[in-house]
Amino acid sequence: MKNFTLLCLIILDIFCGYSQQSKIKSGNKNYDNYAYVDAIKTYERVANKGYKSEDLFKKIGNSYYFNSKFEGSAKWYDELFSVNPSPEAEYYYRYAQSLKATGQTNKANKILSEFNAKYKNDSRAKLYRNNVNYLDKIKANSGRYNIENAGINSKYSDYGTFIYNNKIYFASARDTGNFTKRKHKWTGEYFTNIYDANADTKTDTTSKVNKIRSTVNSRFHESTIVFTKDGNTVYFTRNNFADGKKGKDANKVTLVKIYKAKLENGKWTNVEALPFTSDNYSTAHPALSPDEKTMYFASDMPGSLGQSDLYKVSIDGNGVYGTPQNLGKDINTEGKETFPYVTSENEIYFASDGHPGLGGLDVFVGQIETDGSISDIQNLGNDINSPKDDFAYIIDPVTRRGYFSSNKDGGLGSDDIYKFLETKRLKCVQELNGVVTDAETGAVLPGTKLTLYDGMQRIKNSTVADSNGQYDFAVECGKNYSVRAEKPEYSTKEVNVSIPETSGKTSLPIALEKSICKVTIGDNLGKCFGIRMIYFDLDKSNIRPEAALDLEKILDVLNQNPTMKLDIRSHTDSRASHQYNQSLSDRRAKSTVNWLIENGIARERLTGRGYGETELVNECSDDVNCTEEQHQMNRRSEFIITGL
Repeated sequence: MKNFTLLCLIILDIFCGYSQQSKIKSGNKNYDNYAYVDAIKTYERVANKGYKSEDLFKKIGNSYYFNSKFEGSAKWYDELFSVNPSPEAEYYYRYAQSLKATGQTNKANKILSEFNAKYKNDSRAKLYRNNVNYLDKIKANSGRYNIENAGINSKYSDYGTFIYNNKIYFASARDTGNFTKRKHKWTGEYFTNIYDANADTKTDTTSKVNKIRSTVNSRFHESTIVFTKDGNTVYFTRNNFADGKKGKDANKVTLVKIYKAKLENGKWTNVEALPFTSDNYSTAHPALSPDEKTMYFASDMPGSLGQSDLYKVSIDGNGVYGTPQNLGKDINTEGKETFPYVTSENEIYFASDGHPGLGGLDVFVGQIETDGSISDIQNLGNDINSPKDDFAYIIDPVTRRGYFSSNKDGGLGSDDIYKFLETKRLKCVQELNGVVTDAETGAVLPGTKLTLYDGMQRIKNSTVADSNGQYDFAVECGKNYSVRAEKPEYSTKEVNVSIPETSGKTSLPIALEKSICKVTIGDNLGKCFGIRMIYFDLDKSNIRPEAALDLEKILDVLNQNPTMKLDIRSHTDSRASHQYNQSLSDRRAKSTVNWLIENGIARERLTGRGYGETELVNECSDDVNCTEEQHQMNRRSEFIITGL
């Protein structure tokens, strides 16, 4: 995986012969050229002879850290802190991550506390500060998976899966070529290419692994492949290499880009980098939204918050790409966020070393809101996550089966692919259901219209009871709702319900009473149909949320009785002056009339005026001491029938 974590996919154009210069200079040359395996050998020979240097310890620690060899990075960062107890912010965080990866959690948390105190504005410090008990949360999210080796691993790095057309595709550093074998000096392993194997979803087995023989694979790194549903387009990550030429940044380093290819006559052709990529920054690990109109990916492009951020870019029907958008501070940190995966349930899974975790990269999940923001980010727990790097998580939201990659202890190679079955969902899932019946006879009432409102009286959903009088809504755990049931010849009824904070089903049966009220001219429609008066806040004429809910009932009656006419009468309490109250009640009456007109009732069917404090319903006149609830009773609207 490290071969393809952003900023960790560098092609090395160096030769390994040692010069006659000092060993430190030789080590620095390797380090500056990202030849970390060779740099470690040189640096450690010097350090083991007693040479101490802050710069040396930083570079040895980094060389191990960038290869996820956390035992080595913990050792040398410890040496760094012995010569400089207060280095830059990044070394606090890398040291803490390395300590967690080697089981030294208490010491890691001590370093994180120092990091938090010294670098309060770092988002990772803020996340730690707001989640001091993060280990308890991780523990609570654990015990939800059955995990097995995927059966396709080698002694090298294998990672980053995608399932398409009963095949599993992944990247591997195994080199199955017969002749030249090229090694990457960052890790000392072969360059990664795309491989596949048959995947039988029924028996949960895989077949022999094969290297993809197409223009998708090159002499350098490829990984994280994704196909469109029609199979005609493939996206993948590759070193900046096309048409036999390497692209390089200003420092003459070859980074990584997202490429695509088209299937023509059974062959992949027209391999090209996506238009928003660049020689000067990396883009990697593409993931498509279920409707394939949005691509999510990782990048360190200008504007990134950290070492790599998650982005999205739109794809229109003609295959034109929009401008990449950073997913924001809710998900991105000063660390690394990478390997996104999006499901049909608007969940985004990703790997991060910036959010509180067990060490290295951990896998997290967040909810994609309608405005594009990411909420409710949670660590998946210690089944998936370990003190090492865990990443490249994909899941089928229906079967709850999937794959992830990790360099956790016990694997065959430096990274391994694991398959899993999620046995218990992390997200609390609730269903609100019930049966609508006749209150007198108990007969079911199919065809009843049911509307779901949230705690702010906003409409969340609506449905119609089926032939058995049954209904159901998907609802959020721990929330309050109300359900409104409407059926001709029955009185409209609303029922409040509180949803538990645990997954399951909540039953809410609703019994409706037949409407027996006969109205005539002069009657108050509100009283007849059991509709509460339309209340207003003190000194206000705007429609309150609960008032709008009641006005919808008036609206429904007017729609069912197209010849009915109403006179809307608004009243105030006795507080404030008589003149002010008269003016206020007129505004309230007009506000009520206008609401009905805006919702489709003809103006000629409605009249309205204010009565101020002239028709109080209790003794709360001027200078009488009354409670707020008593005054509230006088702030009302009435609906007098003037025509039928």
